[in-house]
Amino acid sequence: MDKSVILSNLPIIFKNKTVFKKMTCYLFSKMRLFTYKPIMMLCAMMLLGMFFNGTFAQDMDIHRLDTYFNTLESNDKFMGSVAILKDGKVVYDKQVGYSNLELEQQPDVNTSYGIGSISKVFTAVLIFKAIEEGMLDLDGTIEGYFPSIKNSEKITIAQLLSHRSGVFNFTDDKENYLSYHTSHKSPEEMVNIIAQGGSMFEPGDKGGYSNSNYVLLSIILEKVYGQSYAAILWEQLIDPLGLAHTYFGGPMNGNQKESRSYTYDGRWKLMEETDPSIGLGAGGIVSTPSDLLVFADALFTGGLFSKASLSKMKTIRENFGMGLFKIAYNDHVSYGHNGEIDGFIGAMRYFEDDKYGFVVLSNGLNYTLNTITVTMVNALYGKHYDIPDFRVYHPRAKELDAYLGVYSSESFPVKLSITRSGKQLFVQAPGDAKMKMVATAKGEFKYEPAGIAIRFFTENGQLAIIQGGKTHVLTRE
Repeated sequence: MDKSVILSNLPIIFKNKTVFKKMTCYLFSKMRLFTYKPIMMLCAMMLLGMFFNGTFAQDMDIHRLDTYFNTLESNDKFMGSVAILKDGKVVYDKQVGYSNLELEQQPDVNTSYGIGSISKVFTAVLIFKAIEEGMLDLDGTIEGYFPSIKNSEKITIAQLLSHRSGVFNFTDDKENYLSYHTSHKSPEEMVNIIAQGGSMFEPGDKGGYSNSNYVLLSIILEKVYGQSYAAILWEQLIDPLGLAHTYFGGPMNGNQKESRSYTYDGRWKLMEETDPSIGLGAGGIVSTPSDLLVFADALFTGGLFSKASLSKMKTIRENFGMGLFKIAYNDHVSYGHNGEIDGFIGAMRYFEDDKYGFVVLSNGLNYTLNTITVTMVNALYGKHYDIPDFRVYHPRAKELDAYLGVYSSESFPVKLSITRSGKQLFVQAPGDAKMKMVATAKGEFKYEPAGIAIRFFTENGQLAIIQGGKTHVLTRE
């Protein structure tokens, strides 16, 4: 076979797995039977690399994902870093925006971000490692550590892990929290703050998310190991896993490898920094998407502790696991955690059945995290997702009147009611809340959190609703 034929047909070969396999076999047979030829070796290795990396263009369109995040960046919707893992390897990473806007420093793959409550996954792992070493008892109570905490004689380590302790969430007392969150606090001071909040419910009665649970778990670790949380984290997880850009936080010094965080109010504004002593293992860790994926992969592939411990972490009761949440995206089930502290917002997901994972870490978000995570899932599994359109159109109230009414179709499961309030259009399905639509052009609207677009055709009284690459046409009744 002439080498020009091979080169000219590479796009077809890459897209068709059957052709791909046959061509790979052909090339290697030629390499064995005839004299070594560089072009044959080059083509064979290209094909073989594509096969073992599992990165066929039809599986994940990297260029489209780049366009997605570039679009968010150019419209002041997202600053941060993302990464995707397949079969133990990071196959995609992307950074946009600024790690330090004041110095116009841009992030790279090694730039670290505050991960907020994703820290709780690390803390839960440390607790289970201590349990396996015989240093703690999962069902042991905490009165010996915290006699001042209400119901401490009833509260178990397991209940702290699964948010069933009833301990008051100290961050819910917003006014008080904001008065001290940037200052250093000793573990004793944090226990006193938590104790003053009392109890929300009887231990074990129900689930109720509380950052206090994981602050207390962090202090328990310090007591049983006789070390700081930072030292325990380093010795037990960071050093063994080689997480070069992960550590228990300190003041963000604004260098290129550490990001500062921002909020958006017409422009990006620098946020105050919560002192890491406040959150400890509930929210004080700093990391990168790639490091978090290494950690997640080790957790779910048996590299950290026993399968029995992982099974306990994954067991969900009233929406809470022990350091993990179960998040389903249609037929794909993941485990992970979200995080938010100051202007840092993030998500870590791992799909155990497929050994896939992704992490989103933002230091400036003017968008919905859920929309981004859904896009990441769709990209990961080779499914359609839209590039957002941030055009703004300002329709007149009279123009909106032409769209009002109830629309239905035999092929669509529900009726849609179109209403307006002033110059704002709303869409509502029976039993659901109203969706506030944003006009992008005349007759065109979107609802970004659900990835919905609607186009009106007033000449025939119809609308088209587009979601997930599918279009349904409904007619006004």
